[in-house]
Amino acid sequence: MTAQSQRRSRHVAAPVGKHRGLDAPETFGRGFHALGELAIAGVQVSARATDLATGRVLLSIDDHVVMPTASVGTVLLLIEVAAKLRDADFGAYPILDRTNDDAAGSSGIWQHLQAPSLPAADLAALVGAGNDNLATNVLIRAVGLAAVRTRAESLGLTRSSLLDRVRDHRGPDDAPQLSVGSAKELTWLLTALARGEIVDADVSARVLGWLSLGTDLSLVASAFGLNPLSHREPDHGLLLVNKTGTDAGVRSEVGVLRGPRAGVAYAVSMYFSDSSLPARLAVVDGFRAVGLDLLEYVH
Repeated sequence: MTAQSQRRSRHVAAPVGKHRGLDAPETFGRGFHALGELAIAGVQVSARATDLATGRVLLSIDDHVVMPTASVGTVLLLIEVAAKLRDADFGAYPILDRTNDDAAGSSGIWQHLQAPSLPAADLAALVGAGNDNLATNVLIRAVGLAAVRTRAESLGLTRSSLLDRVRDHRGPDDAPQLSVGSAKELTWLLTALARGEIVDADVSARVLGWLSLGTDLSLVASAFGLNPLSHREPDHGLLLVNKTGTDAGVRSEVGVLRGPRAGVAYAVSMYFSDSSLPARLAVVDGFRAVGLDLLEYVH
């Protein structure tokens, strides 16, 4: 067992306190209730939040369940890219070309730009900032999906994986989801990144730097009142790094939120029938309820 796997085992074995913090008995009651109501309505819900310093579990709802996580799985891709940038064979400043086979619609700005080639680190920044699908596919082609999976396994992750490249349409021979993950593992992963323990401090810092560019504050982070386009510096004592995933019937977010009183790592995923706007908005409201509890805990 690697040192990283041993650290992960110690972390995930911490006592679970369901949804109540030990020092604040009513903490996370709002989020627990909101997610419970969604579960009753047929939404598949998984969530976990832990104190960043102590590892104490603040919220735990089916956090062992493997859920679709859409672009959240690209955190694993960014870890592999950050590690590869120090590899002499890969190079510190590789320029990568896009091809027609890499094309994928929906999110991302590169598909609207004229530049046919960009440095790998710039593509990673596009993935961190806006879940850029084209940049994701070019990076997957450059480092290899097998290498991303091997890296995840070396970290001790058994329930979280980047399964495939981004596709506009998924056929019967394709992976059914872009990525999957459990809230327990993803919360551990974000905690370890924040502590500089994923590969090493330099790789962890590089990944966090890319994630800090994230502009999607529509889910959990909607409760924090931050500027979606600029939040790399503390704002009213809050500092956020997060990654979201969005697909048909899938919403997911992982992150680390630091405040004046405490820091937390969190992961929330929902899988639902996106049959109407009210159904979708109820899911979004559930994410925000968790965010309000996180804000109350750290600020």
